[in-house]
Amino acid sequence: MLTKVFGSAVFGVEATTITVEVNVDTGVGYHLVGLPDNAIKESNYRIAAALKNNGYRIPGKKITLNLAPADLRKEGSAYDLTLAIGILTASQQIKSENLEKYIIMGELSLDGSVQPIKGALPIAIKAQEEGFDGFILPLENAKEAAIVSDLKVYGVENISEVIDFFDKDRNLERTVIDTRAEFYKSLDFPEYDFSDVKGQESIKRCMEIAAAGGHNIILIGPPGAGKTMLAKRLPSILPPMTLHEALETTKIHSVVGKIKNMGLMSQRPFRSPHHTISDVALVGGGAYPQPGEISLSHNGVLFLDELPEFKRGVLEVMRQPLEDREVTISRARFTVTYPSSFMLVASMNPSPGGYFNDPDAPVTSSPAEMQRYLGKISGPLLDRIDIHIEVTPVPFEKLSDDRKGEGSVAIRKRVTAARELQTHRFEALDKVHYNAQMNTKQIREFCRLDDASKELLKNAMERLNLSARAYDRILKVARTIADLDNSQEVNGNHISEAIQYRSLDREGWLG
Repeated sequence: MLTKVFGSAVFGVEATTITVEVNVDTGVGYHLVGLPDNAIKESNYRIAAALKNNGYRIPGKKITLNLAPADLRKEGSAYDLTLAIGILTASQQIKSENLEKYIIMGELSLDGSVQPIKGALPIAIKAQEEGFDGFILPLENAKEAAIVSDLKVYGVENISEVIDFFDKDRNLERTVIDTRAEFYKSLDFPEYDFSDVKGQESIKRCMEIAAAGGHNIILIGPPGAGKTMLAKRLPSILPPMTLHEALETTKIHSVVGKIKNMGLMSQRPFRSPHHTISDVALVGGGAYPQPGEISLSHNGVLFLDELPEFKRGVLEVMRQPLEDREVTISRARFTVTYPSSFMLVASMNPSPGGYFNDPDAPVTSSPAEMQRYLGKISGPLLDRIDIHIEVTPVPFEKLSDDRKGEGSVAIRKRVTAARELQTHRFEALDKVHYNAQMNTKQIREFCRLDDASKELLKNAMERLNLSARAYDRILKVARTIADLDNSQEVNGNHISEAIQYRSLDREGWLG
């Protein structure tokens, strides 16, 4: 008897429906075709034990299973439950009515329990688009899939529940969540708050500007100055995610299996990979491509602590994603694209010893060591970082002060107001949503200066030996400062403040 069961495969952040055709005929054998990987080929052992331990069996006949489309590579153990139900219906051990109305996915343990899968959200979205009535999947993934409205989501813990649902008409408990409630929860209660930061008012101001304009930022300072503490608090002042951004972000984290027992992600992600990370782990890829750290940071923050310690090749592969805000991974048979629109926050010591320019600490690094250390950061990468700021240690008087500083919620209100101005300004442009995304033509249009401001910028570039690449960056940052002031025009005060945030362009840093 021939039976068709439906599963799904995830490529990039999109799903493709897979038709599992099961034919049981006279003879002996078990043939699994349709480009399965080793995990799927081993499924017959898990399925045999799971069925036997729940009162069923794999029939002693010729079983042919085809995963269609047959030219598409399938991977992972999530097809166990799909194949098992197909074998049971094709061998007439259970009824096959209504089977075509459901997507069925799940990994089986030997006792028949159903283990979680990756990519439940994109699979659910595809199932809803193609008109399936429901999605049967592991209970741990049910909240994630239930984000999709108009799709019945049933979380199960054992294969026996699925068998009884089709063969004995027993009801499964449907998982229902309020997507908007999931979206809005915890928005005003950040885990890390700027009120915990002692002193550093100028640095907090700089972080506010970076958040308001979506600018990439690098913090330069000695060990213990508070660079990591400040970076961890940046997501708390970014504007709340829109529902569309939340869905996008949740899909990416779903693909790598990081949404177990969770619904919609309402907080912007913060990723902080170790400096020993490989280029594949950072950008994504592999034999079966998976999103990397830059895609897991989509709509959030990627923090690279001790930037010069990262391998030069790893840093260079970020240049294209920083520019295009997406990363494309090509293989012989297919190409996948992952979104990667993130804020880059980097930190570094001013020298290998960490205390260059500190009058209270001896200089322990030679000029050659300094040049080699700073030379690890290429000019093209620095071109994509708008703000450079020096972080100095906090004096004891401020550390011991019990008064709390301004909280993240108050700062975020100003940041959100500035972003709303930018959204209105760029509403006619497709790929520009905030100031950091402006190209040269748009800078000329939206950052016009009067004669006094032009003269101020000219004098600053000459006296401080600022590089040519600093010119556009200063204008973009000044535009953001003007937005925070609710000013239509960029004036001299905005330009003078923006000039302070180009430390690494000055003579004596990177040459």
